[in-house]
Amino acid sequence: MDTRFNRRDFLKTMALGAASLALPRGLFAQEGTGSKPNFILIHIDDLGWTDLACFGSRYYETPNIDRLTSQGMRFTDAYAACAVCSPTRAAVMTGRYPARVGVTDWIRARFQGGKIPQSEQKLPEYVGSAKSKLLCPRNPLWMELDEVTIAEALKPAGYVSCHIGKWHLGAEQWYPDKQGFDFNIGGCDFGQPPSYFDPYQRKGQGGIPTLKPRRRGEYLTDREGDEAVRFIRNHSDRPFFLYMAHYAVHTPIQAKENLIAKYKAKKPTNQKNPTYAAMVESVDQAVGKIISALDELKLTDRTMVIFTSDNGGLLGPTHNAPLRAGKGYPYEGGIRVPLIVRWPRVVNAGSVCDVPVISVDYFPTICQAAGVKLPAGRAIDGESLMPLLNHTGSLERGEIFWHFPHYRGKIVPYSIVRAGDWKLIKRYEGETFELFNLKNDIGEKTDLAERMPEKVKQLDAKLTALLKSTGAKLPKKNPAYRPR
Repeated sequence: MDTRFNRRDFLKTMALGAASLALPRGLFAQEGTGSKPNFILIHIDDLGWTDLACFGSRYYETPNIDRLTSQGMRFTDAYAACAVCSPTRAAVMTGRYPARVGVTDWIRARFQGGKIPQSEQKLPEYVGSAKSKLLCPRNPLWMELDEVTIAEALKPAGYVSCHIGKWHLGAEQWYPDKQGFDFNIGGCDFGQPPSYFDPYQRKGQGGIPTLKPRRRGEYLTDREGDEAVRFIRNHSDRPFFLYMAHYAVHTPIQAKENLIAKYKAKKPTNQKNPTYAAMVESVDQAVGKIISALDELKLTDRTMVIFTSDNGGLLGPTHNAPLRAGKGYPYEGGIRVPLIVRWPRVVNAGSVCDVPVISVDYFPTICQAAGVKLPAGRAIDGESLMPLLNHTGSLERGEIFWHFPHYRGKIVPYSIVRAGDWKLIKRYEGETFELFNLKNDIGEKTDLAERMPEKVKQLDAKLTALLKSTGAKLPKKNPAYRPR
């Protein structure tokens, strides 16, 4: 018998013991029905902050997502927990910063060389070539099973959970069904689909192992939307959690021809890629299917819908202005993302919130709304957004932070802290600090670090404390470095 799995199961049982004593109905259950709320978390891949009409796009068309905004709360200062995907996905699932979970870079799938080591092998904790000044922490190939996910936290309260789309947190041993989900449709170790068209295959990558082809030529985002509706219909009589994690709008940039033609005929702005625009619209159509199903089944009023992205938009396919840069970068274009929360009778329609929030907040928000206690014996970094959603208060924390101790092309390892309107970027190679006032300079055009050394010192102390409290692994000097 595998003792590692036994230990993991024991720890989770202990951690979730409090959850099993949750109230018989959710904290904000519909009055008089005794029913718990449902949760749908729509997590788009690589969707930029301005990639929606309701967030300022004048090229992409997103009427269904715009409807969510008009009926719920739009967060102007929402952030992904990382500027790349896997760390953010781990943070969403656990309510814990990537630095604490230990997943701080995107996870290499097996077709990309992510070879799962034998259990007895001891891999070095730091990696780096002679070309790099720094040794960087080794990024794991999975999120540990000891982590408690949203699905696992909700299960003792009677929830059925379904993952659809991109997982990207490990191979078979770490798939969603090993982390509390009752259904896994399309989730595997892939960070991108082989193809967006059925049979979803590509030479060298193969097909999506957890999504059986259905109809040749069918578009993947359409298929995901259909699967979501099927799950909702089949489980409308009990509380459910749907993690709708679309593969779109990640590369490969592929879309339906009729939508591409529509955007080719449209006047471009700084956003001008018709194929990418068509991908965005397909995501919007899938959201429309979900909204319509909730309306038809009379589940709208007792379903919280959260819509967001795992990092900023990829430079090239889209443009993130007025934000600087894009995916992977420490600037706002890499980490600021759209966030919409709709929950009729709890969240005021058409409301706007400018309080900084981040991916780790969804876990405690859902737990509180479901009347489920947070897992015992582990740090949860997020705060419930319920005080913001129902206008009863604000958040207690003073700052949020990011940690990316890796190289990515020309990007060197960095950490970031945001406190109020201030944002400090700390690099571990080259120019150390950049300081911006986001209230006055959302495009991060004016670096104030040299002019305000005391502010830099203050924020650096806060960042250092956060890194220490989460057990973040820092890059270190490479003794084998040989300058070119």
